[in-house]
Amino acid sequence: MPRAAPSRTLRTAAGAGLLLLGLAEMAAAHAWSLSVSSGSRRLFLHVGNGSVSNANGNFNGATGTNGAINLVQVTVPAAQLGNGTDLAMTSNSTQSTSLYGDGNNTCPTPSSQVMVGAGYRRNGGSASATLGVTSPANLTSAAGDTIPFTEISWTVSAPGSGVPNVIPAGTFSGATQTLATVPGNTYIENCHTFSYANNAVRAAGTYNGRVTYTLSAP
Repeated sequence: MPRAAPSRTLRTAAGAGLLLLGLAEMAAAHAWSLSVSSGSRRLFLHVGNGSVSNANGNFNGATGTNGAINLVQVTVPAAQLGNGTDLAMTSNSTQSTSLYGDGNNTCPTPSSQVMVGAGYRRNGGSASATLGVTSPANLTSAAGDTIPFTEISWTVSAPGSGVPNVIPAGTFSGATQTLATVPGNTYIENCHTFSYANNAVRAAGTYNGRVTYTLSAP
């Protein structure tokens, strides 16, 4: 009697941090770039599920951290181990509408997308904020086996938007990388869809790793 092959499951948690935190959308060829009412200096960042920034484009929501951390994952079928075909990852995010405050349906299928958004409000000056992401070198299993984080990439999309990508598609570097620049009094967002490159046969197990998105301004 044949035995069932052990599964290889990759799970990646995404978190975010700064003054205001929520979680948001991502895109595959487009994004949204929206105006924010000027005011006292404030940053707003969300990755996946999060809290609305308050009324449309004013970023007057309560300061602090929402605390939600979403998970994207994929289980590699035994017959496809290491065959080099990218495998789509699913998400436990339920965030489909924008956290900008206008109710736009930015990520129609959050079960396969993660919404990412970043905004910077200021009273004046020319400084911009920087959106970045930090990933560890590897995803790691309980047995100590590893998969390079460079095996995970993402595409972007934003239905209904004709704005060129302001948060581009990419591949995790296993280090800190800059994703986008956010001008003052601007909010950007789109939906990210993640995939696993499946370029080598890996030991059975559940591999975990967490990436952290940050938004900073001088």
